Amino acid sequence: MFETTELNTRINDALDTIRPYLQADGGDVELVEVKADSEVILKLTGACSGCSMSDMTMTAGIEETLRKSIPGLGKIIAIKE
Repeated sequence: MFETTELNTRINDALDTIRPYLQADGGDVELVEVKADSEVILKLTGACSGCSMSDMTMTAGIEETLRKSIPGLGKIIAIKE
């Protein structure tokens, strides 16, 4: 569906649009892996890894941004630091 390098670039570009908001609260997000089925593994770091609102941030912020920017992504999974 997607070329891996192109998909990684597109994901990182989309994450860059929301990264300043996460960093303002002491957190961040990193792309860990994109699997063959376009499943995306992200890692929440800093304050985001222990925040009680991280599930909301992941769903309403990060996942929504990625799906709007890159239609056709598979499952989006966040792991914590």
